[in-house]
Amino acid sequence: QQQLVESGGDSVEVGGSLTLSCRTFAYGYNRRHCLGWFREVPGKQREGVAAIALDGTATYADSVKGRFTLSKRTDNTLILEMTNLKPEDTGRYHCAADELGCDSLVREGLARRGGWGPGTQVTVSP
Repeated sequence: QQQLVESGGDSVEVGGSLTLSCRTFAYGYNRRHCLGWFREVPGKQREGVAAIALDGTATYADSVKGRFTLSKRTDNTLILEMTNLKPEDTGRYHCAADELGCDSLVREGLARRGGWGPGTQVTVSP
């Protein structure tokens, strides 16, 4: 069983909005891990998007600040609300968990001690 399962990806036009969800099934991911998102585009370096720490503090990559909002529901579903989408937001978005904190996840899209889900595709067309 997948530990992290994403949903909500779709194709939208520039300026549109999407909400991505991530269900976390493992007990440990809810209590000990920073949870967040990174995105991948074939041929490009993985990019961190946002992460939320155990205390609820959310951190964002500069490229999405002011447009994306990350939150965690009481059922521990991770929600990424994306507005004013741009073509450069296109990519496969992966939910990730890192026991070592949020810094690496946001700066590099790396979960050093944890895991990530299979991802959901977001496509933003001009």
